[in-house]
Amino acid sequence: MKVGFVSLGCAKNLVDSENMIGLFDDPFFEYEYDLKKCDVILINTCGFILSAKEEAIDTILEIAEYKKDRLKKLIVTGCFVQRYYDDCIKEFPEVDLFVPVRDYAKLPELLSRLLDHRFVNTYGKNRKLANNSYTAYLKISDGCDNRCAYCAIPLIRGNCHSYPIEDNVEEAKRLFKYGVRELNVVAQDTTYYGHDLYGRFALKDLIHELDKIEFDWIRILYMYPDEIEEDLLIEMSKCKRVLPYFDIPIQYGNDKILKLMNRRGTVELIKEKIALIRKYFKDAYIRTTLIVGFPHETEETFEDTLKLVEEVGFDSLGAFTYSPEEDTAAYDMDEQVDEEVKQERYERLMSLQQSIVNRKNEARIGKTYTVLIERYESLFDRYVARSYMSAPDGIDGIIYIRNDEPLKIGEFYEVEISGYQNYDLIGIMKKKR
Repeated sequence: MKVGFVSLGCAKNLVDSENMIGLFDDPFFEYEYDLKKCDVILINTCGFILSAKEEAIDTILEIAEYKKDRLKKLIVTGCFVQRYYDDCIKEFPEVDLFVPVRDYAKLPELLSRLLDHRFVNTYGKNRKLANNSYTAYLKISDGCDNRCAYCAIPLIRGNCHSYPIEDNVEEAKRLFKYGVRELNVVAQDTTYYGHDLYGRFALKDLIHELDKIEFDWIRILYMYPDEIEEDLLIEMSKCKRVLPYFDIPIQYGNDKILKLMNRRGTVELIKEKIALIRKYFKDAYIRTTLIVGFPHETEETFEDTLKLVEEVGFDSLGAFTYSPEEDTAAYDMDEQVDEEVKQERYERLMSLQQSIVNRKNEARIGKTYTVLIERYESLFDRYVARSYMSAPDGIDGIIYIRNDEPLKIGEFYEVEISGYQNYDLIGIMKKKR
């Protein structure tokens, strides 16, 4: 049987998808990228915000149409199913099996019954990378103990459940044997890692062990500001492979709104943590995420956010307009912000960030960076690469390179920056690393 997969949402969801793909590692099945040629399709959904839910619905409806032709079985899993399981059963009769997050442990049994084929329970032990063999994510925990007022993740995934250090190290070693050269450490909150297991923040202990594995790059994502402790930064500075890359979602730049969001800490604390990072890492690359249009936002509170962005000078910034999520604390808050106002403020924020990035990119001209070649774009006769300043999730800028000689995808080279276009850099090849 030909089987295809669609993974929606975040990197953490992608890890789940790759574990599901591994369940089909059996001569009875053949992986197929062209979904129209598949006998079985599995869609792993996201249910985080409105746009993600709309994408999940649209994808299910689109692929369900394939059942008119070759497709025999359609399976839908993930956060959207977890959140709206009863509604899914009613609204999508074309789907043969819905598997919420809580039932992932039962996947082999459920698939065996549906497809009349015995599945061995290798979930989590036989992961198959979906995109390439040189970059992978290591999900070190699931769920979240934070209760941000706008966020539905704890409702979907539950409280934080950290995986033991030895299990994460074992998984990292497997990925290294697969040929992975860039390891990206992810969780809902990586800095909280281990607190539920060991009674303390244990990310520094984990990266100490991961750094012994001969990856080229180890990148840490999703760090909660108030949990970035000095001993973690000291450990990171000692590591040979951990990049000076800091993904710190601050969400807003005004204390009143931060309190309404149920975020810990203050604007002053955010600035102190960033100063501490820059004390230990002179080339620290700092990215963040912001929410525009949260209830009770005013022009004054938004201006405070713009001032913080200008003062800190984030290297990369992602933003989204607030969307009310049912069952969250912010859903029924008064003083909701008009959609047109949200969009206007979003555009002002991103215009400011573009000017900051332009200044930073101008200063990078003439500097040399190690880059990882991602792909070749034949239409433009150029290669796309990432430096330590770019995570593989497409949020940060990339580097474009033209070269007379072919470059190898998944290899590292030295590149000198010669210019920039918006968020992206232009590089000149120096040598293979």
